[in-house]
Amino acid sequence: MRAHEVVPTIADLSAAAGQAELTLRINLEAFLAGVDLDEVEDTNDTPQAADYDALRALSEDEITARAPQILAQWNAHPLLAADGAPLALSTAALEIPQGVDSELPRIAEWRLTAPLPDGAQAIVINWPDGSGSLVLRQQGVNEPFTGLIEGGGEARIALAGGNAQSGWQAFASYIPVGFDHILPQGLDHILFVLGLFLLSTHLGPLLWQVTTFTLAHTVTLALGALGFVTVPASIVEPLIAASIVYVAVENIWLARLTPWRPVIIFGFGLLHGLGFASVLGEFGLPEDQFIPALVGFNVGVEVGQLTVIALAAALLWGAWYAVRHAPLDEAEWSAREYPVMFRAVSVTGSLTIALIGVWWVIERVFL
Repeated sequence: MRAHEVVPTIADLSAAAGQAELTLRINLEAFLAGVDLDEVEDTNDTPQAADYDALRALSEDEITARAPQILAQWNAHPLLAADGAPLALSTAALEIPQGVDSELPRIAEWRLTAPLPDGAQAIVINWPDGSGSLVLRQQGVNEPFTGLIEGGGEARIALAGGNAQSGWQAFASYIPVGFDHILPQGLDHILFVLGLFLLSTHLGPLLWQVTTFTLAHTVTLALGALGFVTVPASIVEPLIAASIVYVAVENIWLARLTPWRPVIIFGFGLLHGLGFASVLGEFGLPEDQFIPALVGFNVGVEVGQLTVIALAAALLWGAWYAVRHAPLDEAEWSAREYPVMFRAVSVTGSLTIALIGVWWVIERVFL
C-alpha cells in the first residue's frame, strides 16, 4: 500500500451511560485536503494532490491541531443524530502514529464522544458526500450492526442491538464493493481484462480465458479473506502489473489461443485474487455473515469484469458498423473487414496496455 492510496474509514460505535462513542481509523490528511474519496482510489488523481502531499509531510502534532476543522464540519452536517436530535461530537482522544514511512498512509485513531438524550433508542449516522467508504461496526450489544456506508449514505442503528445483517443483506451490500473495485477504481484489473478481450475475434478464446481467470482469483480471494494466504502488496502489485504486460505483448505476437495461455492466465488470476483479497481486508467482513459477504464481493468483481468486456465489445462493434456503412469502394472495403480491423485495434490497444503496464512495474518496484 502506498501513501496516496485511498482506504476506507473504519468506525466502531458504542453507547453506554448516556454517552455515544465513535472510534475511527481514518486518513485525516485526505479529509483535511478535501479529496473527493467517493471518486478516486489514489490521491494523486485529484486536484488536491499537492495539498494532500503537503499535509502528509506535516508532523503528528500539526495534524492533531487541524483535526477540529473536520469535526466542526461533521457537527454542522450533522454526522450523528439520536432520535432526530443532532449529537455534538467532541474529541476524547486522537492518536496519530509516529515514524510511519512516508510511502504509507498515516492512519489515525480518533475517539469521539457525544452525550445521548435520555431514553434515546437509535442513532442515525449520516456519512457526508465525498467521504468515501465507511465500515461501521456496532460494539457491546447482541446482534450488532456491521455494514458498509458509502459517501452520502446513512444508517440507523438501534442502541439495543438487533441490527445484524441477514445473509442476503450482507451478500447484497458487498456486491457494490466488488464492482467498484473494478469500475471505476480497478484500472489495473480493467487493463488485464481488456488484454484478454483483445486476443481474438472468436468467442471461444475469450470464454476460456475469463473462466480460467475467474476460477483462479476466486481461489486466492477466498484463501486471502480467510487469512490462509498473505502476500505483501509490495510483491503482489508489481506482479499484477507484470501480468498486464505479458498478456498485452502476447496479443501483439499471437492472434490465437495457445495451449499454454490458459495455464498462465490461471497463475495471473491467483495474483489478482490476492489483490482483491487485500481490498476486502481493508473493508473487513462481518463475522456472522462472512460467507455471504465474500460471495457478494466476488459477484461484484465478476459483474464489473463482464461490464468491461461488454463495453469494449459494444465500442468495437459500433466502430465496425460505422465503417461497414461508410461509402467505400470494393478495394477499400477489403481492408476494412472485421477481422482486419480487430487485428489493428488489438495490436494498437495491446501496445498501449503494455506500455502502461511497464510503467506500473517500474513505479511499484522503484518509486
